[in-house]
Amino acid sequence: MKIVKTIDEVRSQVRQWRAQGLSVGLVPTMGYLHEGHASLIDASHRDNDRTVVSDFVNPMQFGPAEDLESYPRDIEHDARLVEEHGGDIIFNPEPEEMYHKGFSSFVDMTVLTQELCGLSRPVHFRGVCTVVSKLFNIVKPDRAYFGKKDAQQLAVIRHMVDDLNMDIDIIGCPIIREDDGLAKSSRNTYLNDDERKAALVLSKAIFLGMNLVRKGEKSCDVITGSMKELIEAEPLAKADYVKIVDCATMQQIESIDRPALCAIAVFIGKTRLIDNFFTEDV
Repeated sequence: MKIVKTIDEVRSQVRQWRAQGLSVGLVPTMGYLHEGHASLIDASHRDNDRTVVSDFVNPMQFGPAEDLESYPRDIEHDARLVEEHGGDIIFNPEPEEMYHKGFSSFVDMTVLTQELCGLSRPVHFRGVCTVVSKLFNIVKPDRAYFGKKDAQQLAVIRHMVDDLNMDIDIIGCPIIREDDGLAKSSRNTYLNDDERKAALVLSKAIFLGMNLVRKGEKSCDVITGSMKELIEAEPLAKADYVKIVDCATMQQIESIDRPALCAIAVFIGKTRLIDNFFTEDV
């Protein structure tokens, strides 16, 4: 396993693999890897002959008041994890390598990006679509792997690939949770002890919603209302959104009469965390 810093190095290695007839998987990440990322690398290692893991904190997807500078980084830790799980290359570029002076081309999307996280993070998905499309062009993978915890991102990437006729299979992988239920996230490291305990309200709300769906509840207002009540009972928690949307369009629905996503974003202190479930998985 090796760490490369330039686009030319990645392309050169991938060309060598292609000349040998090898398949290539890509796991796009922002680094500070945990067991959730490891599960994506495991899936790519299982499905492909070679795996590239991008490790890049993408400045384009952060708003002016967001946590770009404080976002955790640890390339040495990341390298150990990638090697342990069968990755072959870490692509760890500097921002200047990805966005040269005078960079002015972007990949944007409507509809799917105008709900959920797109409402409170208006520049986020333009940054995501732009960097992911660049990574796809650099690596040209057969398959790319994304976690279902970022369910809106997964839907957006799938839609972009379909819209732009990209010849890549997008693989969604299950949420990985801590033993107490909290979804794995690099941002969990921001939480102090009290906030970490309070953060369990996210998974508790998700499990409550799943249980209501399992019992046959169809009203989105009833489900989200019960989840909001639970979240609001935690003094350190402030809900950004608790919504149920159509899986295909990311638009809110009134009744669970089609494949749906129940998604939440909650501030625990200053840290914004997300979680979700798909009704078809209940």
